Amino acid sequence: MARGQREPMPGRYPVTFGEVELLRDLDRQDGWVLSKDGVPQSYVDLQDPTYLEFEYVRLMADVIDLLDEGPLSCVHVGGGACTIPRYVTATRPGSRHIVIEPDDRLVDLVREQLDLRSVPKLKVIVQGGREGTAKIWDDSADLFVLDAFTGATMPVELATAEYMGDIARVLRPDGTLLINLADGKGLAFAKRLLATVRGTFRHVVLLAEPGVMRGRRFGNLIVAASRAELPIGELTRRAAGGLTQARCVQGDALTNFVAGAYPIKDGDPVLAPVPPPAVFG
Repeated sequence: MARGQREPMPGRYPVTFGEVELLRDLDRQDGWVLSKDGVPQSYVDLQDPTYLEFEYVRLMADVIDLLDEGPLSCVHVGGGACTIPRYVTATRPGSRHIVIEPDDRLVDLVREQLDLRSVPKLKVIVQGGREGTAKIWDDSADLFVLDAFTGATMPVELATAEYMGDIARVLRPDGTLLINLADGKGLAFAKRLLATVRGTFRHVVLLAEPGVMRGRRFGNLIVAASRAELPIGELTRRAAGGLTQARCVQGDALTNFVAGAYPIKDGDPVLAPVPPPAVFG
């Protein structure tokens, strides 16, 4: 634990939008899981923020590690326990973070129980993703992380062409967007979201464990996008060589994957996929 930081207390806590549970990792002394409605939302190791428990977070970290060296200016939509801000601060000292999170009581809980004050240069905007993003200056972010869920479902209003345009406004010309989404059989939502992202960003990559990529099981997929070229070769090697042995799909293969799916626009009747009950026990 950081000096002066009290030991977190496991248990259930009321937040603005329901209730969350804080669970200790029995295998790691300083590891903690933040869960909501039985769905693990975040994992942090308070002594080692570079330890990433969830596979999809490790894939996001692979992308971040390959960005140009030095501190990053980051925007994060979806706060949770702020795993990625902690990781970036540990690996790139001097980085700045704006976290957009609508649940003010969740922010207070993470600040008090999970030592959020230990992350320097972090500012929280307590608003929804679109409202908070609208407040960010043009061309101000090197990295934009979209990892917002209601339970296990990505809000559709954060997957539209209009919102992608606002994200592009915030990103610098060579900035990178990372999206965490979840989908299952058929990957219909993932394909439409990819079509949406490709309408705004020239360079797009999809990363996922092979079983998820083939639609055989429900799980997380990571989208990386930029108006500048992405380090495809090294990213492909890292993804394949990691614990998840993930696939990296881009170029013509990604075009075939999307297979004519239409971009999502504001007001479209789109339902984000809901995981089968068995996914989280």
